[in-house]
Amino acid sequence: MDEASFDRVARDELRHLEDAFSEVDPDDVEVSTSDGVLRLDLRDGTKIVINSHRAARQIWMAAVASAWHFDPGGDGKWHTAKSGEELRATVQRVIHERIGLDVKV
Repeated sequence: MDEASFDRVARDELRHLEDAFSEVDPDDVEVSTSDGVLRLDLRDGTKIVINSHRAARQIWMAAVASAWHFDPGGDGKWHTAKSGEELRATVQRVIHERIGLDVKV
């Protein structure tokens, strides 16, 4: 995948994630974006940081002393090479585990 294509699909994925929180109470999850970085601040103090990493052609996510590197798949989803975890499902799981909130992303 060339750089421009990666930038487009990564930007679209980050925008999708951001939009998924439009109806969520900001007291539960405060959402902010800056320079291709999406930050979710949960009510318990947990911070989830998701960003595109052009050089690696991945989306990286960090939360709760863990990090994931997601690769774009032919199915339009982003998966980790190690475990096969999917980005959206991982975001949902972490939020549910930390604050008990079910968010459809």
